Amino acid sequence: MTQELDFENWSRRAAEWGVRYRASLRERPVRAQTTPGEIAAKLPASPPERGETMDTIFADFERVILPGMTHWQHPRFFAYFPANAAPVSVVAEYLVTAMAAQCMLWQTSPAATELETRVLDWLRQAIGLPEGFAGVIQDSASSATLSAVLVMRERALGWKGNKAGLVANPRLRIYASDQVHSSIDRAVWVSGIGEENLVRIPATGKRRGMDAAALSAAIERDKRAGHVPAGVIACTGGTNVGACDDIAEVVRTAHGHGLYVHVDAAWAGSAMICEEFRHLWAGIEEADSVVFNPHKWLGAQFDCSAHFIRSPDDLVRTLAIHPEYLNTHGRDGLINYSEWTVPLGRRFRALKLWFLLRFHGLEGLRAMIRNHVAWSERLAARLKAEPDFEIVTEPALSLFSFRHTDAEDLDAHNLDLARRINDDGRLYLTQSRVDGKVVIRFQAGQFETTEEDVNTAFEVITKLARSSL
Repeated sequence: MTQELDFENWSRRAAEWGVRYRASLRERPVRAQTTPGEIAAKLPASPPERGETMDTIFADFERVILPGMTHWQHPRFFAYFPANAAPVSVVAEYLVTAMAAQCMLWQTSPAATELETRVLDWLRQAIGLPEGFAGVIQDSASSATLSAVLVMRERALGWKGNKAGLVANPRLRIYASDQVHSSIDRAVWVSGIGEENLVRIPATGKRRGMDAAALSAAIERDKRAGHVPAGVIACTGGTNVGACDDIAEVVRTAHGHGLYVHVDAAWAGSAMICEEFRHLWAGIEEADSVVFNPHKWLGAQFDCSAHFIRSPDDLVRTLAIHPEYLNTHGRDGLINYSEWTVPLGRRFRALKLWFLLRFHGLEGLRAMIRNHVAWSERLAARLKAEPDFEIVTEPALSLFSFRHTDAEDLDAHNLDLARRINDDGRLYLTQSRVDGKVVIRFQAGQFETTEEDVNTAFEVITKLARSSL
């Protein structure tokens, strides 16, 4: 017999635990300090035959699971990019989880569809995209990019790819710089176009942007070889060191060849709510689609990716399927957002955006982003002034890379420094490579980071770098 849960009691206790957890983050090591297999060793090998009490389960959550968690909401999480969950967004997610609605069609939750249309238009206005772009919430930038690649594929094949497949057609070609995220590779794989047909265009200049002349030459070369150029994926704020393509030049070149342009601004797009940063994607109004992640830097709980499309009809033509059980009879002109996405099932993601934007307002969110950029720039300047540190890539918004230079084997030394910083627990940073040499990345972006947290980063980095000498 199934036991009954005291839902009210445990809902309250879970929420109270969440409040205590968020308040205690500065006391915790940012990255999990466990060793591989340590958590698994504490988990039974077989499922329980009889139900257990919630007190036992919750105690095991704190004893077994929590020590193996990296705390992404920690204010000194300076690794990767943020995956923010502003408290107001968490509250909205409580409500979404409690309702547990499937929001795939207008009729399955009209409020979810109509709110999504409105808050995506709020975001469009906030980041300065012109009217004419329509938005949809995807689970991630990976899904938005895959959708864009599928549109590129269908347009290039005269809308016959879904039906006939790729076998009888010439090779399709997709173009991107060598600074784009690995999700572009994955989209090319999943779309069936294939890794060998993702053409890497060299990045040049201080902003490490795609060379437009090289792009045009590659397209012409492929045409002569009998291939079919399908589209270009540009980036603003590349994952490694914040590379930014010259969007205006890339679009001009691509459209000159009749190609679709998708812009991946997964991290940096949030900063475009601040008008002074929009030079980084000048020309974006001419792109065919663009994606950014409010769940990275804007404070929305994961998952929540804003995908804007100039021609939604092309997206729907690529992705929509209409079995009888999904039809809404007697209603014309409705938006069913499941036709704009690869998955059929859809969570009520718009609610957390609505809560977030109303509670903080654009003014509050702009202040947060401007602080992160300013604090990161100051940290880079402080490290640059130290005789034994080198800034390898200057700040792109709140992201820069550096390395400690007082060692014989600099690559090994900086890998070890990154390891020791993360084992120390007060910060979390990630390493990367720039022009073949190991660097350490720093980005400020966690919703509750303060200037003092960034100052702590300077103290930890410099002290640990010199303590190994």
